Amino acid sequence: MAKKKVSSAEKAHRQSLKRREHNRELRSRLRTALKRIREAIQDNDLESANARLNDTFSLVDKMSNKGIIHKNTAGRYKSRIVKGLRKAQAPA
Repeated sequence: MAKKKVSSAEKAHRQSLKRREHNRELRSRLRTALKRIREAIQDNDLESANARLNDTFSLVDKMSNKGIIHKNTAGRYKSRIVKGLRKAQAPA
């Protein structure tokens, strides 16, 4: 027996595909921002790292508020960035 097509299921599937693509783009932006600030810290380019700090934190918070990353994950990212910055700024 053939199953009947359910239009609500088709629409839900279309919506999920759109959401998945949107979330992928946002996660990609987040990962790129995190990668850039980590590279700046690693290369001891503290001016660049400090300049990117607010933008990166803002992006992390936005992703957390939208539910794309977990709240604790956002906190962990921010904590590790600040920890790395402080370590790089400390007199050797």
